[in-house]
Amino acid sequence: MQLLPDQPEAKGMLALIHYAEARRPARRDGSGAFVPLEQQNTGLWDVPRIDRAETLLHVANQGGPSGRYQIEAAIQSAHVARRLSGQASWPAIVALYGHLQTIVASPVVALNHAAALAETEGAPVAHDRIVALAGDPRMATYQPYWATRGQLAARAGRKDDAYEALTLAIGLSSDDAVRQYLHQQLHGLRDD
Repeated sequence: MQLLPDQPEAKGMLALIHYAEARRPARRDGSGAFVPLEQQNTGLWDVPRIDRAETLLHVANQGGPSGRYQIEAAIQSAHVARRLSGQASWPAIVALYGHLQTIVASPVVALNHAAALAETEGAPVAHDRIVALAGDPRMATYQPYWATRGQLAARAGRKDDAYEALTLAIGLSSDDAVRQYLHQQLHGLRDD
């Protein structure tokens, strides 16, 4: 940011980094197990760092039209709002991802948008959108695609697709804690 101190996007990127780092202490539990964002203990989040991110985002948004990093930071801001209200602001997250898609035509943005839609329109709608992304060759080895597809398929009652997608996600995982988490989800399918 020292090279571009007045650029809104530089401030947006720095805010995004602060949001990500603020949640780091809650990404693993006491035993080192992976904890997904929606299950994280918000009391473990670094509030001063979140406050810095919020300030940076506010200043960035006053500096001109929103770019990619400002929107990504705004999405994280909507997620961390949960520390105050007890729940993420899913309608805002969906709207922000929709706006981001107009700027960045990326299957990853489409994946995240669909995952957010699961919280406002239901898992079947989101699952259908994610399945439609399967034709993009970049998704073939993208672990978050398969993990998200498996989770949404399970929520939508599509057990066979969930089993296949979670199995692929496990095979593509390089993090042992994430792999364990996905194994637990896979075992949950067998118990149903």
